[in-house]
Amino acid sequence: MLEKFDLPYRTTLVGLYAGTYRAELAHLPGAQTVPAMTTPSGAVLTDSLAMAETLYEENPHAGLYPADKTSRAMARSLVAEMHGSFGALRGACPHNMDHVVSGFKPTPTVQEDIDRIVALWEMARNTSGASGPWLFGEYSLADVFYAPIANRFTTYGIALPVAAQAYVDAHAQDISNRQWRAMGQTVIYDPFPHDSGLPRKPWPIDLIGAKPVDSGTPENEACLYSGKPITHLLECRGRIFGFCNAVCRDKTVADPGAWPKFMTALNG
Repeated sequence: MLEKFDLPYRTTLVGLYAGTYRAELAHLPGAQTVPAMTTPSGAVLTDSLAMAETLYEENPHAGLYPADKTSRAMARSLVAEMHGSFGALRGACPHNMDHVVSGFKPTPTVQEDIDRIVALWEMARNTSGASGPWLFGEYSLADVFYAPIANRFTTYGIALPVAAQAYVDAHAQDISNRQWRAMGQTVIYDPFPHDSGLPRKPWPIDLIGAKPVDSGTPENEACLYSGKPITHLLECRGRIFGFCNAVCRDKTVADPGAWPKFMTALNG
């Protein structure tokens, strides 16, 4: 929500799978789940729908919801249904952007959720007349809330109609979605959370090859993201680039094409 609508924010990562997140959220009154968000006024929000409505209220001209009244009402309805429904799909298909699995077969109740979601997407397009990749023409909160669903459909190889598959593919290629995935790749889990045990395939994006290296002379004089002194290196296309920490380097290794500042340096 914050990234896609160019709203200023700071991110703090917590150890959801490391078991440390409750202690790390203890200073935020009432926060026991993620995500949690504090507003400039000091309010602590622990529910994604509350975050969406608060951000829309405080930033009415940022484009979070469609400008057209009918489309805006429909978008709100889709957001609310996503927020409170599809328990069978969520339970059977935990959100995972690391890889695609082969051989997943939806149960009848999971398939009911899939069919309902596809129908909602079609209804949104019919209401808005959208011809581009997003549900209501311009990217909106409806697309934010259905990004995790689209990622699930990719991960578990869900068979979809052509228009629904195009929408899922648009999310897979979206730069913010790719950055989200790349950030996740900076952490190695053992054992991997929610491992389905099914055969794995690569995530369906075209990746530029890059790898971390311990030595070399970087082309850039300071970290491409922070401007801080260089401490970590990567190699890409036979060239060396430097970063201020392991996360900056590793997120770039995971998907160089997801980071415009790196691509500017690579193509410059």
